[in-house]
Amino acid sequence: MKAKPVIPRALATQDVEEAIRYYLSEDAKQAALGFIDALEQAYSHIGRHPTTGSPRYAHELDLPGLRSWPLKRYPHIVFYVERDDHIDVWRVLHGMRDIPAWMRAGDDTPR
Repeated sequence: MKAKPVIPRALATQDVEEAIRYYLSEDAKQAALGFIDALEQAYSHIGRHPTTGSPRYAHELDLPGLRSWPLKRYPHIVFYVERDDHIDVWRVLHGMRDIPAWMRAGDDTPR
């Protein structure tokens, strides 16, 4: 099976940039680099195996098709929807946030 391209939405890109800024502000350059590596690994995995993500929040938020995949060694979760020709990454959120509230933020729903 050919991997689908993983395309982050603007909010997902903002989430990633915010996380990197946080690590750098804490003088944790290696953590920032590790975060980027973990994110790239997650994107690679969901591009090849999109159905392996958890549908938990799809049910909780009534967003059919929404799946989530945790980053290894980092407390962030990638939220995405599989499309016919790509993976639509909606958010990349810290797992300790109020996920339902953050997922409802903005007009950018993955329906």
